[in-house]
Amino acid sequence: MSQLTLQQKTFLLLLGIVTIAFGWILLPYAGAIFWGVILAIVFAPVYRWVLQKTKGRATLSSMLVLLLILVIVILPLSLISGALVNQVASVVEMVKAGDVTVAGFFGKVMDVLPAWAISLLDRFNLTNLASLQDKLTAGVSQVSQVVAVKAINIGLYTFDFLTSLGILMYLLFFLLRDGAALTARIRAAIPLSRKYKQRLFNNFTTVIRATVKGNILIAIAQGALGGMIFWFLDVRAALLWGVLMAFLSLLPAIGAALVWAPVAIYFLATGSIWQGVTLIAFGVLVIGLVDNLLRPVLVGKDTKMPDYVVLLSTVGGMALFGLHGFVIGPIVAAMFIAAWDLFATASEFHTE
Repeated sequence: MSQLTLQQKTFLLLLGIVTIAFGWILLPYAGAIFWGVILAIVFAPVYRWVLQKTKGRATLSSMLVLLLILVIVILPLSLISGALVNQVASVVEMVKAGDVTVAGFFGKVMDVLPAWAISLLDRFNLTNLASLQDKLTAGVSQVSQVVAVKAINIGLYTFDFLTSLGILMYLLFFLLRDGAALTARIRAAIPLSRKYKQRLFNNFTTVIRATVKGNILIAIAQGALGGMIFWFLDVRAALLWGVLMAFLSLLPAIGAALVWAPVAIYFLATGSIWQGVTLIAFGVLVIGLVDNLLRPVLVGKDTKMPDYVVLLSTVGGMALFGLHGFVIGPIVAAMFIAAWDLFATASEFHTE
């Protein structure tokens, strides 16, 4: 490999500096940009289909797909968020009014737990009601302070949300319309042979589509089923718990059970046996079955990753990047596998 000239080194340094500076400028709206790119990749096949129907009118096709995204993604999320805020407020009022008491629930649960479970809880000082109430009170106080600050700055947060939404939709329009040309320029800039670039790019887009579509469909299904069974069993704020189950279902295998299992235990502890048994049966046989059947088909099959890799990369990604991590984690894992597979099979990467 030939040595770089001073001019080449200077240019590469300049390239690195302006790239970092540009990324720094975009950082405040990284979430909006990230989801704009993700939605553009997911809806690219839809855009190409609309482009054929409109006889190659790129601007019109991009606007139609943008309108479709607004109707089937943005508006439903906004409506659910509004209803969710109302239910959260009602739950807070129930706690303030004393309709939900920690002492009553704690006592009933302790009465039905076996001795070994009580002994285990005792090691962590979780069997002392006074100590537990102090911890819960401290936690509620901290949450209340955060909520109060958020409420004071609600105008600012609303403005930021609307700004991010505007950036997302604006960027998405151009990514849909000019995505093919932009992708071609990125491919041309990567210093790899064409066959390797093609393989990596195909793997990248496949993982994004499989992860987003698969996880979102599973989340919707589990959240809807969970909310429905909670409504049937007359659990208050069923929509709130359904949305929480949908969010937690992004964690493979264990997600939704983090919500319905404690509620089932509460039913059994308070003497509502048939409700508890019904919820456990529905949670294991229906909600759990959705995850066990759909996730390998919708996510693992297309990404060609084992279930345990999908689980670890999703959990790790969400731990590092929050909600964005359920996409970022599997992408990094898939690209890791693809890159090492290329390295292992490509003869030009090895010397005798």
